[in-house]
Amino acid sequence: MGMGDSSKTGLHPIEASALQARRERVYLLLAGMFLGSMTMLNILGVSRFIRLGAINVPLADGGNWEIALAVAIGVLPYPITFLCTDFISEFYGRARANWVVLVGLLLNIWIVFILWLGGELPGFETIVDGKRLNADGQVPAFYQIRALAFGAVGASMAAYMAAQFCDVYLFHFWKKLTRGKHLWLRNNGSTLISQLVDTVAVILITHFATHTLPLNDKVPVWLQLVAFILAGYVFKMVIALLDTIPFYIGVAILKRYLQFDPTHPDSH
Repeated sequence: MGMGDSSKTGLHPIEASALQARRERVYLLLAGMFLGSMTMLNILGVSRFIRLGAINVPLADGGNWEIALAVAIGVLPYPITFLCTDFISEFYGRARANWVVLVGLLLNIWIVFILWLGGELPGFETIVDGKRLNADGQVPAFYQIRALAFGAVGASMAAYMAAQFCDVYLFHFWKKLTRGKHLWLRNNGSTLISQLVDTVAVILITHFATHTLPLNDKVPVWLQLVAFILAGYVFKMVIALLDTIPFYIGVAILKRYLQFDPTHPDSH
């Protein structure tokens, strides 16, 4: 297609055809949803915990330990990241999925840099005992968010790399093993294992590196960490199983829209 032809169709010369432009727009949408969700996760982080329920366990001293089934608010957008990488892996291949994961890591580093820079530049706060206080004598909201986000980003960056690359690898492992069949297996098999890796890493790093988890001093720490891991993983597991339906529907729609069957790469 020459430049004259592309101008008539409204395409830029770099877009070989309307079909290629459509495929790139879908990739951009999936990558954008993935990166946007990662950004929300790191900014919201552990700024608030959602209480899903509680279990009362009797203690030796006659009291009760209320095991709160809680997840950080930053977890809410996280399941969509695995759905996005599964779609990208299915239609665009492992290399592109890994590239999106790498860009997500770079985005995390960029967020940390902006948060650091924003806190170091001079402002209108007053420094009292090493703390920056506003005119009301309170720590500005930015610095509260910054402290929580630093902890969340630090924990998520390590977990993120392990979990996302694990997800992409396992997705293609199951796809190759089943020769493109059993869509549910590669969708759930990759996500469930990678989210377990992510949940364990995030909880342990958040506790030991930032000490921002709401813990009870009367209960052994490791029991509470296990409770946080189980609550977070069960939440992610339920979401992962539920997203099998939209994944099947999405794959069926994209096959027609992109005019490409990922189980037959030679199709057009």
